[in-house]
Amino acid sequence: MSNPVVTREQMLRRVAFFDKLVPSTMPLIDAVLPAYQRENYNIIGMGVCEDASMEIPIQDVENFHITLVKAQPGKGSGLHLHQTVEVFMPLSGTWTVIWGDAGESTLTLGAWDTVSVPPHIMRGFRNDGDQEAYILAILSGTDPGKVEWAQDVLDTARQAGYALDAQGHITRT
Repeated sequence: MSNPVVTREQMLRRVAFFDKLVPSTMPLIDAVLPAYQRENYNIIGMGVCEDASMEIPIQDVENFHITLVKAQPGKGSGLHLHQTVEVFMPLSGTWTVIWGDAGESTLTLGAWDTVSVPPHIMRGFRNDGDQEAYILAILSGTDPGKVEWAQDVLDTARQAGYALDAQGHITRT
């Protein structure tokens, strides 16, 4: 049996050129809050993005989703959980990964350190460096489901005039 042949045209549908990526500044509901403002570049698959306008360069998802997150110092993501494993790998800077029902546990990671957060565990992250930095997030599964947010994140977003619609997309209230 011979291996499949992939043409250049077919391979180009499986490439994400960084200089052509358009990030979302509101990828998830928590990003409406100042502490969680960031830019997400969904590279492979939609992941758990709540921005209905997000364009994904590589849509052929085979058991994982990759997102690149750029954040200024002190910014990151609110506490949330997934039904799947999530891996974080800082590509630059110093990041703190937060976990636990109330975010009571933390771990500081530098560039290229990697952590795998188990399913059903509240988690978040924050750029604790003094410069803009990038962290890679990988979600397992062909369909990682929707984000489950800590109630205070949803309540604070609602106070700011935002909510999630029935499809799980960010909407103004």
